[in-house]
Amino acid sequence: MDARKLSELRAFVRLCKQNPGLLHTEELAFLREWVESMGGRVPPAPANASTQETNKGKAEEQPEEPAKSPEPESEESDLEIDNEGVIEPDNDDPQEMGDENVEVTEEMMDQANEKKIEAMNALSEGELQKAVDLFTDAIKLNPCLAILYAKRASVFVKLQKPNAAIRDCDRAIKINPDSAQTYKWRGKAHRLLGHWEEAAHDLALACKLDYDEDASAMLKEVQPRAQKIAEHRRKYERKREEKEIKERMERVKKAREEHEKAQREEEARRQAGGAQFGGFPGGFPGGFPGAMPGGMPGLNEILSDPEVLVAMQDPEIMTAFQDILQNPANMSKYQNKPEVMNLISKLSAKFASKP
Repeated sequence: MDARKLSELRAFVRLCKQNPGLLHTEELAFLREWVESMGGRVPPAPANASTQETNKGKAEEQPEEPAKSPEPESEESDLEIDNEGVIEPDNDDPQEMGDENVEVTEEMMDQANEKKIEAMNALSEGELQKAVDLFTDAIKLNPCLAILYAKRASVFVKLQKPNAAIRDCDRAIKINPDSAQTYKWRGKAHRLLGHWEEAAHDLALACKLDYDEDASAMLKEVQPRAQKIAEHRRKYERKREEKEIKERMERVKKAREEHEKAQREEEARRQAGGAQFGGFPGGFPGGFPGAMPGGMPGLNEILSDPEVLVAMQDPEIMTAFQDILQNPANMSKYQNKPEVMNLISKLSAKFASKP
């Protein structure tokens, strides 16, 4: 079954648990019947349900103000994380990575190894920038050796340049995806940036590949924060899914109400159309000037006149005509409306000509 549909179904069930009154809406009548047919029991409708039904008709007659949708809740709005130790990101230009396509000779490998040893000595003496420069020289000589990038990344972490460290680790992982040290230093770099979930992922993988007490200690520090973020995201997703289901149900309900209203209006128009000419067995009520005795001509006879047919399709003319039917004295209001007077004259002639 579609995982998204299952997720939506779970959100819908949670929504029903929070608001059992939803099960008593007309749209969910089929669900109530199914639950009861299986021997289940639907909670009784809320006390105000009948009042809502009573006022439903009145509400339909009044234009509804569009409901104000709540402000979307920010995913970060109620999330508090201890960011102690987080630093501003470094925005230096990317460091040199060496040419991956260079053909490395044995002599170049030896030179790279010498540079590596010099870099390690500089690192042990606390000369961090010198160590970076020497590791860079080694990388240029042998750009396909993952350990060189991982070592330079460790120095970047000590220099508090986490973005540079992450770039080196990404290159090292591309060369050797099974290096525990690379994941350890990338995890530490993410921790400096406050990327708690990424840090937890990399540190856990480092410990899995090759257990390291330093990585394990940092993992214990970052993991609770990563779990808190993950739980918050799941909570946000649940709220979003519930909101989507509620909005979808409201759209369905509104569409159904509009459809039913349109059907009622159409029925009313049909009935009004049938009565426009149906109440005058002895002529128009009150009579038009000059009185028009006699019976009503057939509807087919009236509609056979193209001019009458065109006039009856004009809403403005028909509104005026109905106004005159209700009160013949209102004809004076339309003396300057030739299209209205023309229809009255034609119908008067047809009624007058009927024996």
